[in-house]
This record gives sequence, structure tokens and C-alpha cells, in this order.
Amino acid sequence: MDIKVDRVVDAKGLACPMPIVRTKKAINELDAGQVLELQATDKGSVADIQAWAKSTGHQFLGTQQEDKVYRHYIRKSEPDEIKEEITFPHSVRNDELERLMDGDQEIHILDVREPAEFAFGRLKGSKNIPLGELEQRADELNPEDVIYMVCRTGNRSNLAANLLAEKGFKNLKNVVPGMSEWTGSVERDEFKPLN
Repeated sequence: MDIKVDRVVDAKGLACPMPIVRTKKAINELDAGQVLELQATDKGSVADIQAWAKSTGHQFLGTQQEDKVYRHYIRKSEPDEIKEEITFPHSVRNDELERLMDGDQEIHILDVREPAEFAFGRLKGSKNIPLGELEQRADELNPEDVIYMVCRTGNRSNLAANLLAEKGFKNLKNVVPGMSEWTGSVERDEFKPLN
């Protein structure tokens, strides 16, 4: 399938939030109606780009995968369709969440990273629902609980918190800067050495 693109952005080898950072910069330089192709190798970019496009009003056209490269296509919307990107208003810093986790109260932590990221290091007792599955799996969460949203940098968890807030969740906290700078203890899956 041939898709006419007006700009190609290379984010291969980069992890969240860099594919979105590069997409934001490039889309601002396009005219309404023009199409951007983002090339990325980060599997998380599949959900990230869709959620970002939805939250900003740009049209996510789809993704094609060739080998290990994801090609995401986004059409820049007309100015009256573009939404101000919303930074979730309720956040906590990593050290604050770590203090809460050391206390006696029950803490609900939702990790919206991909399963591989979750397997290699997660907060004790956290639940994993990748951002791309959150809309379909939101009923696994109690909208009355205080839920601490975690990802690698606070970007995906920001999108996830906004998505759940739209669904009526009232007690959400975005954890920043997220797992990329977490200094507390983590749990990991045990892996057997490859022969």
C-alpha cells in the first residue's frame, strides 16, 4: 500500500518519550491535512502515538510494521480540531510514592508500560495494563480507588490518567518522572539463562 506522506520522522532506536517528542515537533511544522510518517522501533510507540493523536485532535491513520520498524501515520488536523494537550493535574513525585509504599496503607499502582518493560522491573504490587489495552480493560480497575499511574517517564501515564478521568475515575495520580528515575526497590521476573 502506498501512502503519500509529507514528512518522515526517524525515531528508530529511541524509547518513550522521544518518539512523541519528535512527532510533536514535526507535526507543528506541517500544514493542516498533511501526513506525517513516524518510524519507530519501540513497541510502546504503537499505543503511545494513538493515544497522543486522540488527546491532541490529530487523526491517527494507522500503523504498518515492517520487520522491527513501526510506521505510524498521523494526519495533521485543521486548527479548530486541534486540542490543547492536557497535562494531568494530579501528580506525585517518585519519592512521595516511595514513602507511601513504605507505609501501612494499601496502595493501588497501575503500570501502563509494555509487558516486557514490566517484567524487567516494576513496583511491588503493581498491576500491568499496557496503555494500548487500557480502554478495553478499564473495568478491571475500581473507579473509587486512589490509583497511582506509572510508566517509564510519566508521559504514557499522563495519557492513561486522562483516558481514565474521561471514564469517570476521580482519584488518579500521575507518578513523575516514573520508572526511568526510580531509586527504590523493584520486583523482577526471574529468567533462566539462555543456553
